[in-house]
Amino acid sequence: MLKKHIDEQPLKHPSKRPAVLITGASRGIGKAAALRFAREGWQVAVTCRTRTDELLTVQKEILSMGIPCLAFTGNMGDMDDCLRLFSQIHQELGPLDALVNNAGVSYLGLFQDMRIEEWNSLIQSDLTSVFCCCKLALPSMIRRRRGKIINISSVWGICGASCEVAYSAAKGGVNALTKALAKELAPSNIQVNAIACGAIDTEMNAWMDEDEKNALLEEIPAGRMGQPEEAADLIMQLCSSSSYLTGQVIALDGGWI
Repeated sequence: MLKKHIDEQPLKHPSKRPAVLITGASRGIGKAAALRFAREGWQVAVTCRTRTDELLTVQKEILSMGIPCLAFTGNMGDMDDCLRLFSQIHQELGPLDALVNNAGVSYLGLFQDMRIEEWNSLIQSDLTSVFCCCKLALPSMIRRRRGKIINISSVWGICGASCEVAYSAAKGGVNALTKALAKELAPSNIQVNAIACGAIDTEMNAWMDEDEKNALLEEIPAGRMGQPEEAADLIMQLCSSSSYLTGQVIALDGGWI
């Protein structure tokens, strides 16, 4: 039923340009990736959950390049919202060639202080969103026997972080999903990889004061935080990489972990 709902609607604006969906693209890594794909000539669909004004600014910048861009506000961890999104993508951009699962939130605090509602919300945003978007992107990718899926994860999904237990669990799930789905989709010539980001200079890390930030930088061999544009560069590379590169969780952390 999901495939029928999405794939049997007529296209309004078919295009020969490749199309990518980037979730969580109103700021940070998602925004940088959206602009990078647009500069490479890709059609771009971008989403956010609440920051509509910022997302529309991203859309406006992409449209100014002469590149089709669809902006959508919704919860990527909710299948109904995702169905509406993918219906619009299919009508306006056509089938996806790449999916970048970047949407997510963090929770900083003691595990015993976390409420079940906060746990469920984080898992929905960080892990269920990956399930929903992959689920809906795959029918057309499998039919055409091509596609790239890049999941934005974290080094905490590899080694865990004190006071970020739920976030670590969700990103660990993303890493495991990446490896398992890559094996399942390899016969269909679809590659699935993840980028385990370290300390990237985004709003998610803006809670640190100067002393905390300096202490963090002392732990990172590269001596600095990564930039969203560096993550965007790696995402773009993975979208043009060999079909033999799949099932990998690549750390982008300046040698930190």
